[in-house]
Amino acid sequence: MMDAGRQKHLILAVTDAIIAHAEELTALDQAIGDGDHGVNMKRGFEAVRADADNLAMKPLPDMLKALGMHLVMKVGGASGPLFGTLFMSLARDMPADPSLAEAGAALGHAIEAVKARGKSSVGQKTMLDVLAPLQAELANVDSDNVGPRFKRAAAEAAQATAPMKAIRGRASYLGDRSIGHMDPGARSVWLIADAICDALATPVPNEERP
Repeated sequence: MMDAGRQKHLILAVTDAIIAHAEELTALDQAIGDGDHGVNMKRGFEAVRADADNLAMKPLPDMLKALGMHLVMKVGGASGPLFGTLFMSLARDMPADPSLAEAGAALGHAIEAVKARGKSSVGQKTMLDVLAPLQAELANVDSDNVGPRFKRAAAEAAQATAPMKAIRGRASYLGDRSIGHMDPGARSVWLIADAICDALATPVPNEERP
C-alpha cells in the first residue's frame, strides 16, 4: 500500500541516490556533454528532498506531478524538461495504488511523452535506452523476483549505452567520439530504478514517516 510513509521512503531513497552520485554523473557528462548533468540533477533532487514531507502526503499521482514540476523548475538544461516530463506524464496515468501492469502502462505512456519532448527514440544513447527495458519488465506478467529483474534490466541497459554512438543531444556533436562512454541520463535512470526497488523492499523507518 502506498501510504505517506512509504512514499516518503521512496522520495528519500531516490533523491539521496542522485545526490550521492552527483560527481559521477558530472564526470560522465564531462566526457560527452556539457559537464553539468550531475550538478543540475543534484540541485533538482535536493529541492524534491526538501519538500519530501509535503510531497509524501499527496496521493501518488499528485506526488509524481509535483515532483516533476520541481525538476522542471530546478534542474535546468536538457535534463529538467525530460525528467520533469517523465514524472508528470507518469502522474497522468498512475493509479494511487498501482499494480505492476498499471505501472507498466503508465511508464509506457511516459516514455512516449519523453520521446516527443526530446525528439528522440530508443537506440540513440539517451535515458530512453533504460526506460524502455524497464517498461518491458513491468509489462511482464510474471511478478516473481520483479525487483531483482528490474534492477538487472536497468544496470544492463545503462551499461549498454557505452558502446552506442550518440544520435541526439549534446553528445551527438562528438560523433564516434561519444562511443565508449555511458550516457549520464541513462545512468540517472539506473540510479532511480535501483533506489525505487531497494525502497520498496525495505521497511519504512519510523524517523522517515511524515
